[in-house]
Amino acid sequence: MTVNAKRFLADLHKLRSFGASGIGKGVVRQAYSDADLASREWLASRLADAGLDVHFDPLGNLFGLGGERSLLIGSHSDSQPEGGWLDGALGVIAGLEIARAAKEAGAAPISVVSFQDEEGRFGVTTGSDVWSGNVSLQQADAFTDNDGLTLAQARGRMADLTGPFLPHDRFSGFLEMHIEQGPSLDQSDDRIGVVSNIVGIRDMRISFSGRQNHAGTTPMHLRQDAFQGLSAFNAMLNNRLADVVTPTTVWTIGHVSLHPNASSVVPGQVTFSMQWRDEDAARLKQMEQVIHDLAKETATERGLEVTLGPVMGIEPVAMDAGLQEALIKSAGQSAPNQWRRMPSGALHDASNMASVMPVAMLFVPSIGGISHAFDEDTDEADLVLGLEVLAGAAQALA
Repeated sequence: MTVNAKRFLADLHKLRSFGASGIGKGVVRQAYSDADLASREWLASRLADAGLDVHFDPLGNLFGLGGERSLLIGSHSDSQPEGGWLDGALGVIAGLEIARAAKEAGAAPISVVSFQDEEGRFGVTTGSDVWSGNVSLQQADAFTDNDGLTLAQARGRMADLTGPFLPHDRFSGFLEMHIEQGPSLDQSDDRIGVVSNIVGIRDMRISFSGRQNHAGTTPMHLRQDAFQGLSAFNAMLNNRLADVVTPTTVWTIGHVSLHPNASSVVPGQVTFSMQWRDEDAARLKQMEQVIHDLAKETATERGLEVTLGPVMGIEPVAMDAGLQEALIKSAGQSAPNQWRRMPSGALHDASNMASVMPVAMLFVPSIGGISHAFDEDTDEADLVLGLEVLAGAAQALA
């Protein structure tokens, strides 16, 4: 089969128009938003035009089915609140083009998927997490976004489109093409990364509660300032983790909600996200204990109460050896001496999929190592090369 690079890029740019930020090539297309729903309906029409059977499951995961049993290719098409145009979307449109080319050539069928809420508006890679059975739909329905909206309420917007969950054994394996979202490929002469493994991730919310009070009349030594609790926790965290982590371990406080969030009021409560990633499950558990202990210690020292939310996450995952080999062989043919094996520091739907079928991933460079930002980009020649490598592997595996 022969993929059509011009058609592939045209569809990729069209998808970018849904939720276009107006700043560079950035998009604002969070899960279940108007832009997300409109993009899914457009994508469903493109899948149908390609001769695939369209299916939405109860969560809004969108499948384009090429046969009774086939290789599955895809990713996600939702974005961060300020997202890039390629994150996830690249893998979905690559799957569409390869499935379309297979149909045109009369080759073995290929199916396509765009998973819902990979970016974690409600959970962690929610769509594939539920479909793979790691989390039940009932559990996921109780997840809330930062505004308190439940997943059950959000997915209700798609209720008229959805059908039952598809069985896992309908697919022989899963391939996901993605931008690297880091600097390694961009800072080298390599243009293709064959992923060896994906790190594990843990994510939770922590709240410190103190005493809301007047900012002008409450002496400093009498304050129970919730934000000062967060500040102290953050200042001590790096040192407490120093003996546990490795140079590739990362941790982030990325979202903070302050109450009452007023300039003349001593904050009475702060709730913040706490996320950490590593390729070793035991180390992730050690980090969890350090974080819990430090939060409790900080609360005690400052006269605060602490609430530790549930820890959600995905285990570290090794890619399937057979699927990796197919990608390696194709990379050697299409990008000789310009590819490498590498780990993924970012989380992907492939992490969940590995629990129900063989999976593998392919990376292309991210310019400047930038992702989850409006200026995320990749040279179009690298996008097309990645498509060709993925198509070669898919043809060998299908």
